[in-house]
Amino acid sequence: QVQLVESGGGLVQPGGSLRLSCAASGFTLDYYGIGWFRQAPGKEREGVSCISSSNSTTYYADSVKGRFTISRDHAKNTVYLQMNSLKAQDTAVYYCATVRCYNTGSYHNIYDYWGQGTQVTVSS
Repeated sequence: QVQLVESGGGLVQPGGSLRLSCAASGFTLDYYGIGWFRQAPGKEREGVSCISSSNSTTYYADSVKGRFTISRDHAKNTVYLQMNSLKAQDTAVYYCATVRCYNTGSYHNIYDYWGQGTQVTVSS
């Protein structure tokens, strides 16, 4: 079964860190760009970060630049999103998906795979 599974979300205090994982099963991530998206209650989904299939291109939204880092572990078939200096406005459900990643953002279509999401809550 082809699927993406996110994990690593949780409750963290402002200024804290979390590392989200996006693990693939049923296919290899080596040939895919991967994007991280988030959606807060009442807000539209926004692209947070992406990494190209070759790892040569990464993108970060201005709101997370300098605080989040995307990386890939080919051996584990997993993409990570390291989130540091977390703020209350980072609270959202975070999703990963297969995408085409450019240095200006990502593109996806109806044939791309999506995970089920993981909740990140930043609160004191």
